[in-house]
Amino acid sequence: MTPRPPKQSETDVPAAVRVPPEPRPLSRPVRGLLWLAGTIALGLGMVGVVLPGLPTTPFILLAAACYARASPRLHRRMRESAWIGPMLRDWEQHRSLTRRVKTLALTMMTVMVAVSVWTLHGRPWLQAVLVVAGLLGVWVVGWRIPTRTGPR
Repeated sequence: MTPRPPKQSETDVPAAVRVPPEPRPLSRPVRGLLWLAGTIALGLGMVGVVLPGLPTTPFILLAAACYARASPRLHRRMRESAWIGPMLRDWEQHRSLTRRVKTLALTMMTVMVAVSVWTLHGRPWLQAVLVVAGLLGVWVVGWRIPTRTGPR
C-alpha cells in the first residue's frame, strides 16, 4: 500500500502565489456607515491641510480604507486624484513610510504644535490638548507606522 501524499497547506504555497479571499459583501447599512465615516474623514483631512495641528494623511488613509469597502468608485477616484493619489498608492503598495517622509512629518508636526501652543498663550487647557494631540501624532508616526528601508 502506497502512502498518500501530504496535503498542501496554505503555508506551503509561496506568498506571491496565494490569493487573498474575497471580502464578504457588506449590508447596505454598513456600507452607508462606512461611506459616512469616509466622507467625514476626507473632510477632516481637507481641513487639516490648512489647520495647524490637524493631520491630513491619517484622515485621507482612513477615508480610503472606508471607501475601499463602501464605494469602490470613490476609492478609485481618490487613487486617481493628482493630489491624493500618489500618497494613497504608495501607502497601499508598501504599508510603510520612508525615513525621509517620517522625519519631515515629525518635524512639521512638532513645529506646528509649537507654533499653535505659543499662539494660544493664556489658554492652558487648549495648549494641553494640543500637546497631547501632538504627542499622539508623534507616537503614531514614529513608532506605530513601519519605516521602509531601501529603495522606494
